Amino acid sequence: MSDQSQPAGPDMIAEMESVAATLARARDMVGRRVIGQEKVVELTINAILCGGHALLVGAPGLAKTRLVDSLGTVLGLDANRVQFTPDLMPSDILGAEVLETGPDGSRTFKFIEGPVFCQLLMADEINRASPRTQSALLQAMQEKKVTIAGQERPLDRPFHVLATQNPIEQEGTYPLPEAQLDRFLLQIDVDYPDRAAERDILLATTGTEDFQAEAVFDAAGLIAAQQLIRRMPVGESVVEAILTLVRSARPGTAEASPLVAEDVAWGPGPRAAQALMLAVRARALMDGRLAPSPDDVAALAHPILVHRMALSFAARAAGKTLDGLIAGLVESVLKTDIAA
Repeated sequence: MSDQSQPAGPDMIAEMESVAATLARARDMVGRRVIGQEKVVELTINAILCGGHALLVGAPGLAKTRLVDSLGTVLGLDANRVQFTPDLMPSDILGAEVLETGPDGSRTFKFIEGPVFCQLLMADEINRASPRTQSALLQAMQEKKVTIAGQERPLDRPFHVLATQNPIEQEGTYPLPEAQLDRFLLQIDVDYPDRAAERDILLATTGTEDFQAEAVFDAAGLIAAQQLIRRMPVGESVVEAILTLVRSARPGTAEASPLVAEDVAWGPGPRAAQALMLAVRARALMDGRLAPSPDDVAALAHPILVHRMALSFAARAAGKTLDGLIAGLVESVLKTDIAA
């Protein structure tokens, strides 16, 4: 039996219960500022708990910026925001060296840090910047450091990127390449609130007072929670469910589902399985459970897989969608095993 499948001991159970209670307060605090987006709040906190990054896809005015601002406060993180535009340069994100002249006339180079030197970076409308600027985030997202003028500079810990995209207006945008999309642990679809939630938004945000969030975590506490996630036990049934789902989504392989044979151009790599392994633990902990279940795999299949797959031309021409395909995979590959 692997270490990750060993049951949690009394000390670990007590630690998990304490962190779960703190997470519940954090989720409630953010939810009181971002009204009607409970699933979005949950998935975003999930991504951060896993030590990863999230891509928020939604129309303007759905509180994505408010969400990031609230998370920075509640999680005790230093947050920055960058509005991506076509003329944004890599140095506008990373920083640059400038030549300074001292009182004695001597000249030295001084490094001016860019907004990436923070703990929570909001990359607003990331697909509006050029590929060169988008790629400036690649090393930061993957390695938690940047290289400027030949010198490596570590970023603060923890470091997370929450990027946004507008799915409506695509003119003048640069779609993110597959390599960078794969760096995002989750893709989170931000939909319009229902009528009751929108009524609550109207009443809460158009008065003289607005609810102010307070810190629930600090950076050290968040890092400890992220380490706890990695120590959380995972049963063999969950490991097998993750492997079965991810491997069934790869066309042209022996384990591919018939659903993807003709409709999928390329499927998820091992990073999708790694993301699921972490995300199901975070979901269980946020629900106050001591271990994840195959139901967690089914619930997280869409945000984990949707940006790691592409439909074939024939599938797009036939009006098929990744949403429907992933739902079909979950139903045929996972639900049958869960029911059995």
